[in-house]
Amino acid sequence: MLQPRLHRFPQLLLVLPPPRPAAVCLQSATASSRVLRSPLAVSSVPRARAPGPPWLAAAAAREERWGLAAGDEDGGEADLGEALARTRELVECAMFAAVAGLAYFLSNSLAIENYFSCFFPLPIVISSLRWGLKAGRKTVVATVLLLFTLSGPVKASTYLLMHGVVGLIMGTVWRLETNWIVSILLCSIVRALGACGYVLVSSFLIRENILALITVNIHASLTYILTAAGVNTIPSMDAIYVLFGTLLLFNCAFFVFLLHIMYTVFLTKLGIKPSLRPPRWLDKVI
Repeated sequence: MLQPRLHRFPQLLLVLPPPRPAAVCLQSATASSRVLRSPLAVSSVPRARAPGPPWLAAAAAREERWGLAAGDEDGGEADLGEALARTRELVECAMFAAVAGLAYFLSNSLAIENYFSCFFPLPIVISSLRWGLKAGRKTVVATVLLLFTLSGPVKASTYLLMHGVVGLIMGTVWRLETNWIVSILLCSIVRALGACGYVLVSSFLIRENILALITVNIHASLTYILTAAGVNTIPSMDAIYVLFGTLLLFNCAFFVFLLHIMYTVFLTKLGIKPSLRPPRWLDKVI
C-alpha cells in the first residue's frame, strides 16, 4: 500500500515592530486629538440627524447649508436688539408726529392756536433728546406730511416755518448740550426767519405785499409820533426796516426764552434733566 507522505511546511515567523517610546506615543495622541478638535475636522464629519418633525430636519439642513456655527446666537441676539431699538424709535417718532399734528390741527380748527402755540415744538424736542437728531428730522417730516394730508399745504408750511424748524433747532442744540445763550440766539433767529417766510407765503396767497403794508404803517405811526413830539424829522425806510427787524427779533427772543423755561421744567419732571444745561438760577428754582 502507498502511504501518504507528510510534507513539512516552513514555519512563518511573525516579525513585530520594535516598541515605540512613551514620548512618541504621547505626541501622536496629542496630534490626533488636535485634528479631531479642529473646526475643519468637525465640519467635515457629517452630523447625525435625529428623527423628528419635518421642520426640525429642514432647519438642520439649512444650518448645514449655510454653515452656522454654535456662537452665532450672540450675534443674532445683538441684531435682534438693534432691530427692536430701531422699531421703538420709529414708533415713538410716529406717535410724537401724530400728537403734534393733531394738536395743531384741532387748535387751528377751534381757533385756539394762540393759546397752545407754545406746545407745538415740544414733541420734536423730546424726540430729538431721546433718539438723536435723525429722529427729530423724522418727526418734523412726519408731522408736516400729516398736516399736508389733513389741512393742505398752507397749514403744513405754516407749521414748518413757525414751529417745526424752531423745535428741530432747539432739540439739536439741547442734544449737543450747548449753552442757553447760544440756544436762545439761534432759535430766535430761526423763529424770525420763519415769521418772515410765513409773511411771504401769505402775501403770495392773497396777492398782496403784507411786508410793505407793515413797514408803511410803521413809517406813518413813527412820523406821527415824532411830529407830535415836536421833532421835524421824517425817518427813512432803511431805518424803518432796521426797526422792524429789531422788534421782530426781540419778540422772537422773548418767546423762545419762555419756551426754554417751560420746556426745562417739563423735561426735568420727565427725567431728561442730565441732557440739559439750564442756568444756575433756574436750576436752583427747580
